[in-house]
Amino acid sequence: MSEAVELSPIARRFVLHWGEMGSRWGVNRTVAQIHALLFLSGRPMHAEEITATLSVARSNVSTSLRELTNYNLVRTVHQLGDRRDHFETSRDVWELFRTVVRERKAREFDPTVAMLGDCMADPELAAEPPEVRARIAETLALMSALSAWGEEMLRLEPATLMKVMKLGSRIQKLLREG
Repeated sequence: MSEAVELSPIARRFVLHWGEMGSRWGVNRTVAQIHALLFLSGRPMHAEEITATLSVARSNVSTSLRELTNYNLVRTVHQLGDRRDHFETSRDVWELFRTVVRERKAREFDPTVAMLGDCMADPELAAEPPEVRARIAETLALMSALSAWGEEMLRLEPATLMKVMKLGSRIQKLLREG
C-alpha cells in the first residue's frame, strides 16, 4: 500500500470544501477532491497515493481520474523508474478556469444552442403560437450572444479579464453615459 500524503489542516480544508462545491456544481465529490489534491500538491501523483491520501476506494479513484481526464483537467505523465501512471493538473488557475468553461460550454451550453437552432429551422415551428416562436427565438438570441461573449472573454489575457471582471457596475454607468 502506498503511503498517504500528509495534508496540512489548510490543505485538508481546501480539498474537503472543493469536494463539497463540486457536488453543488454537479460534479462527483471524489472527482472534485482529487482535482483539488492534484492542484495543491503541484506534482504528479499515482492512483495509489491519491487513494491513500483521500481514504477512498481505488476503483473510485480510477473512475474519477478517467472523468477528470475526459474533462481535460488531468493528464497522465510518466516518471523514470516507475511503471505506474501518474496524474497531474495545471498549476495555473486561469488555465483551469478556461478549461472548465470550455468543457462545460461544449457539453451543456452548445447542445442547447444547437437544439434551439434546429427548432427555429423546423417547418413545424410555424404551427406553434406566436408567443412560443418568439420565446424560442429570444432564448436562441440570448444564448448565442452569451456564447459569443464567452468565447471573447476566454481569449483575453488573464490580467485583462480580471480588469473586466472588476469593472462590475461601472460598465452600466459607462453604457448609460455613452
